Amino acid sequence: MNWFTAFLKSSIGRKVVMGLTGIFLIVFLVVHCGVNACIFVNDNGETFNKAAHFMGSNFFIRVAEIGLFAGILLHIVQGLLLWADKSKRRPVGYNKTAGSVTSTWYSRSMGLLGTLILLFLILHLKHFWVPSRITGLGEVMYEQEKVLNLYSEMKRVFSELWVVVVYVLGVISLGYHLMHGFQSAFQSLGWNHPKYTPLIKSLGFGFSILVPLIFAAMPLLMYLEIIN
Repeated sequence: MNWFTAFLKSSIGRKVVMGLTGIFLIVFLVVHCGVNACIFVNDNGETFNKAAHFMGSNFFIRVAEIGLFAGILLHIVQGLLLWADKSKRRPVGYNKTAGSVTSTWYSRSMGLLGTLILLFLILHLKHFWVPSRITGLGEVMYEQEKVLNLYSEMKRVFSELWVVVVYVLGVISLGYHLMHGFQSAFQSLGWNHPKYTPLIKSLGFGFSILVPLIFAAMPLLMYLEIIN
């Protein structure tokens, strides 16, 4: 296994891991966004609580949840290692840079955006994952079965303006991170072809706008009591 360890420690191996974990997290965002978008049904949380209950009680999803946390940690660690490796190889920066001529500001700021997203994620886990998985939440009846009232918790959390502002800023950071990270994940795995790369870039651009927009709409509409 020495060759495998050496590969993972190499810059190429780290990029491959970043690509794989990045795609895994993109898939997670699709699922997470879909479940949370159930609040737009606006039926006092009945549909959302049902979907959240299924996600929280399904054995396979709970196992995947462990893999998700491992993937997030691995993605963060590999990102930091790549950043450290790049800094080590060039400890002194260029006197002049091409700036936006050759790259966008968000592609040059992935470390900063990733840090902001990490802080947002910690707050998000504190608000929802910890109460639903560890400390417990109030319950409501659904089809003669008690389910966690996550919808009520969302209303409580998003009744505070500063929380809504932090969440919106967090998903804006996520959007910019995805602007570069979506296409970069495929490129890191060698999926770079003149015929398909423009399509991947277009999909990534749409994804990086649509998903954060949906996430941002949730706290805003709940704070404004448009969803209740």
